[in-house]
Amino acid sequence: MTWLSKVFQLNPEGLNWPRAVAFLDAALVPMFVFWAIGHEVYLLSALFGLLFAALADPGGSYGHRALYTSVFGLVGAGVTALAFGIGSEAWGWLVLAAFAVTLAAGLAVAFGVRRFVNALLLNIWFIVAVGFEFNIHQAGHVTSYVWAQVVSWTGGVALWITVTFLWWLIRGRTDQDQPFAELPGDTSRRKLTPPLILFAVVRAAVIAGTVALAFGLDLSYGSWIPIAAMIAMKPSLEQAVLASAQRLTGALIGAAVAALLLWVPASEHGLKLFAVRRGLEVVALVLLMHGAAIRFWNYALYCAAIAAGVLILVGLPQPSDNAAEGYRVLWTLCGVGIALIVMLLAGLLAKRTAKTPSQQA
Repeated sequence: MTWLSKVFQLNPEGLNWPRAVAFLDAALVPMFVFWAIGHEVYLLSALFGLLFAALADPGGSYGHRALYTSVFGLVGAGVTALAFGIGSEAWGWLVLAAFAVTLAAGLAVAFGVRRFVNALLLNIWFIVAVGFEFNIHQAGHVTSYVWAQVVSWTGGVALWITVTFLWWLIRGRTDQDQPFAELPGDTSRRKLTPPLILFAVVRAAVIAGTVALAFGLDLSYGSWIPIAAMIAMKPSLEQAVLASAQRLTGALIGAAVAALLLWVPASEHGLKLFAVRRGLEVVALVLLMHGAAIRFWNYALYCAAIAAGVLILVGLPQPSDNAAEGYRVLWTLCGVGIALIVMLLAGLLAKRTAKTPSQQA
């Protein structure tokens, strides 16, 4: 009970509802646009473009923010094109691309912690997008074009730039702080030490391995393995036991919630199925909104909200049944388990490398 109380310990000062409402207000725009034109398959790209542009916003003068966010959006557009372009190809290409993207994201720490965080965001989006495209390909009845996914991502980024411009005008053209102040803002260059390089390579190999398991073995709903592993992994050499436990607990809770909700459309057809899917999209959006609000309220619940929202949006193109939900939970456990093993090994590696310099001194 002591361990559970620490995992779910609440920090009342960590709630940030204004930020959550701001995200919800902006996210409603692409949702209603895609509902109106009847192409909800592109909603995921737009929402991630909007959310990650907000996370990557460095604050400061509007010109600097717009330029920085635009560059981030262009790089993200390339990642989007790559993910949706190869998502339905042979599994070997998926493994190679997952390794390359994850390795590049890990080595981005050489350009500063801030750019490493942005690279990590794009890395997460790549894994989610590949799994989403694979699900679309398996569903068969859903049509998705790569160029349209890229435009949707870019539109989400452009929406955030527009929102910040309007807010800049309302505030009298004054500089604004970083929207997510808890994210690091350090852009100073860092030397790539052997432990950092080793951990980046190991992390890339793990993600590539989970992709190989999911797509190489043609597992039903196997894309949940790399997605769960990416959500559960902590991108740092220093592994805190409590943070790791909270991340893993949140990933499991989020997967269970998503599996139960995705079971709802199992026996529905026609207009009722359409209504249920639109309702689940709203639920996913609300979950992401809560994630934006409770980041420092409780980390486990934050991970649960983000994981549930993402997995619902990824799983919507495929029909659900009892077997499907069992597979989703099973593969999520596998992905989280793989991430746990890697984090424990990384922690041992970090302690070993920390002891060596002290012994030499």
